[in-house]
Amino acid sequence: MEKVCIILAIIIYLAVLLYLGFKYSKKNLSVSDYYLGGRKLGPYVTAMSAEASDMSSWLLLGLPGVAYASGICDAFWTALGLGIGTYLNWLLCAKRLRHYTEITGSVTVPDFFENRFRDKSHILMAVSAIVIVIFFIPYTGSGFAACGKLFSSLFGIDYFVAMIISAVIIVTYTAAGGFLAASTTDFIQSVVMSVALICVVCFGVSCCGSTAVIYDYSHSLDGFMSISSMFSDTGAVPYGPITVLSTMAWGLGYFGMPHILLRFMAIEDPKKIKLSRRIGTVWVFIAMSVAIAIGVIARCMSHVGALGEADNFLADPETAVIEIANLLSTHGVLAAFLAGVIMAGILACTMSTCDSQLLAASSSISENILVSVLGIKIDEKKKMIIARVTLVIISIIGMIIARDPASSVFKIVSFAWAGFGGAFGPVMLLALFWKRTNTPGAIAGMISGGVMIFVWKFLVRPMGGALDIYELLPAFIVSLLFTVAVSLATKEPDKEIQKEFDKVFELSK
Repeated sequence: MEKVCIILAIIIYLAVLLYLGFKYSKKNLSVSDYYLGGRKLGPYVTAMSAEASDMSSWLLLGLPGVAYASGICDAFWTALGLGIGTYLNWLLCAKRLRHYTEITGSVTVPDFFENRFRDKSHILMAVSAIVIVIFFIPYTGSGFAACGKLFSSLFGIDYFVAMIISAVIIVTYTAAGGFLAASTTDFIQSVVMSVALICVVCFGVSCCGSTAVIYDYSHSLDGFMSISSMFSDTGAVPYGPITVLSTMAWGLGYFGMPHILLRFMAIEDPKKIKLSRRIGTVWVFIAMSVAIAIGVIARCMSHVGALGEADNFLADPETAVIEIANLLSTHGVLAAFLAGVIMAGILACTMSTCDSQLLAASSSISENILVSVLGIKIDEKKKMIIARVTLVIISIIGMIIARDPASSVFKIVSFAWAGFGGAFGPVMLLALFWKRTNTPGAIAGMISGGVMIFVWKFLVRPMGGALDIYELLPAFIVSLLFTVAVSLATKEPDKEIQKEFDKVFELSK
């Protein structure tokens, strides 16, 4: 009976998503509608869909898993950096990008870069579209992997089969409904995620006996509750200033995230951005704090024997929330239904990011590369078909990447996040705030930032020591320096471009 209740909750949730997908498919009359929703998002949907698409499966799988395995230090500094980055992204980029993309008629992030700098060579669009494809496909794969872990653990079915089924559902409603469906479902998913977080915390505390038990146990582990050291089986490991700076650099990634920036471009009323900023920022700080708390609670549950034999810790810390939900399902019909809501919350984390990433990657290939760069002339109806076919192809590649059940959600997400932050972040900020930025500078910044991600990740960082820094930070700095240096060394932008910049500046006051 418990399994039936869980399945029922998940089926209801998935049915709502599919219904919305097909409902909004009727409103997609053009590619602009499909990828940007006609700029009709309200402030609440904008805020919550932006943050839900941001958090991904990392919120209910990756972040609690990090806290469970090594204490709160790494998770705390990561969350703090992300929280600050969320606020600054809304504060600095949202209104300017909204005005800029409307004035220039830009539908995607590559569109904006090309139109902002009047790049008739299409090199800038091609580079930015390729960056999106390179880093979004593995990012999408991490979401499929999270779904596979969930269904495999819940129903005992083969991981690969579970991953394929969940991927098909995501692709179906996204391909049908486009941006409006993705944004509306993301809003619903943020609510489901919130309910899941609350349920897990309340049940976890009851299993441990009291908050006092959790407090005493977590503080008895050397370094587990410290923000200056990490817990390990051999003792506390110091977490120095360089590591703190490196970890907080996660927040820099926001300035280059296409699926989040698209929400800024799509809000209906720029005057409501302040409201969206407040809602989104508060939710992010609360949600991440609760997710870290879940990792601490789950560790104590393992200690007291609630998740198996006492002191028999989870082999995969990223399944902590799944294991808690499974335990909850054994406490009656209502509890089983709540467990289903938690499982749906994990799906919500995953789907809310996957759908947005699929749309961004699809638009980069179909709209930016095929139509704009290669100059293939096709009518609006065929564009829609190509957009959906491209989305399916990208999904298949993502499934291939996610085929390994041992893949880490946290590691895949951190690499893709660094890619966008390093390649796009500095260029986006300078495009919005520095009039002197030009096409050669933007191209140099994107390429140098993207290349540095791979160089630092695979060649420099493995050397360890002071070089063991999250690749986003050095890539961001390199991209910033290259953009500024090349812009200053080459011809300044035309007067028309500078006048447009001044116009956006005035509108954004």
